[in-house]
Amino acid sequence: MTEPTPALPKELSEYQMGESVGYLIARVKSVMSNLVTQRTMAELGITSTQASILFMVASGRCLVAAELARDYGIDASAVTRLIDRLEKRGLLTRVRSSEDRRVVRLALTPEGYELAARMPEIFTSVLDKLLAGFTPEEVGFLKSMLRRVLVNNGDQTN
Repeated sequence: MTEPTPALPKELSEYQMGESVGYLIARVKSVMSNLVTQRTMAELGITSTQASILFMVASGRCLVAAELARDYGIDASAVTRLIDRLEKRGLLTRVRSSEDRRVVRLALTPEGYELAARMPEIFTSVLDKLLAGFTPEEVGFLKSMLRRVLVNNGDQTN
């Protein structure tokens, strides 16, 4: 005999998840990530996270594992595993700093740079699909609001 499902507390039954900004942002991020992964797996043979890491290193935004962990909001051990996979594929290498031997910088191999160079087109095509029907002004306003959210959290980077 199964027990009856208890009635949901009022806080849960009245909460409109589809109206939650946090839920909507998380869903959009998930959709974007899935679309980018479909493209990167088909075209590059790597996940969107791996491709994004190559792009971040190539652009100079993140040159050490700690910077990647901070930007992606994941723990250092997860970043280490991602870097290990990319290194094993011959897409990046770890290079000990000559100024400070404790610092290990990330450097792309020529093949890593080739893949990173393909990312802007993939990112752009995915966003073009998701932002179809938006005016340039609406896109600018959306970016402005998202930047303000980041600034409210103390993130001053662009």
